[in-house]
Amino acid sequence: MPAHLRAIRCHEVVPDLAGWVLTEGTVPQSSPHEILSERIKHLLLRWAVNAGRTVKVGRDLALRWDQAHPRLGVDPDVYVVEPPPPEGDRVKSLRLWQEGHVAPFLAVEIVSEGHPYKDYRVAPEKYAVCGVGELWVLDPDLFGPRAEGGPHRIQIWRLVDGALFTQVHVGEGPAWSDAVQGWLHLPPEDPWAFALSSDEAGQQRWLTGEETAVQREEAAVQREEAALQREEAALQRIAELEAQLARGPSGR
Repeated sequence: MPAHLRAIRCHEVVPDLAGWVLTEGTVPQSSPHEILSERIKHLLLRWAVNAGRTVKVGRDLALRWDQAHPRLGVDPDVYVVEPPPPEGDRVKSLRLWQEGHVAPFLAVEIVSEGHPYKDYRVAPEKYAVCGVGELWVLDPDLFGPRAEGGPHRIQIWRLVDGALFTQVHVGEGPAWSDAVQGWLHLPPEDPWAFALSSDEAGQQRWLTGEETAVQREEAAVQREEAALQREEAALQRIAELEAQLARGPSGR
């Protein structure tokens, strides 16, 4: 493992019983943060449809893992759970000691200016303890503290053998995600323009459901315009032939 990457042994993490308490209120989010969270959510929803996966994709759902200390928790900006909890969209929180509640196989944290330490240090430890399969920590504006080795535009953490939560990517993109089998992009020239793609170069970009519908609509319009152009060209050719016949041999 490269020296600049970190690894957390899940069983060695000591939860902060006071600092890890999950408050009931939601933390206010800036507009870019909100927009990016929604974009990632809708990209993952479309990914699930295309991949034929039965999952629940959502935002800001409380995740709790310790029945003895039920106030401990984390609320990912975006999460993907497979299989979905029995309550479906009515679920209020994931309580991993309840039947049918499992840890997300993917969680996403977007670094905020007001709480960068939380996303760089505390979040990976929490996700290590609760058994999340993969974590993306995205820092578009590079708010991350230098004390934690930052800032880094993209971090990817992955659970290995159920015991080691390993930082497998840190730095700029593109970055490979095992969870969705695709590449993450946060282009430096427009770091809030998050994208997922099938290829490392980012040419085969994934679309949200809305973007897919728009693309299909545009393609239909283009096909209609092309058909009209062919029809107009055919009518023009017919008119030319008719005019030529009308002139007769002497009109040549």
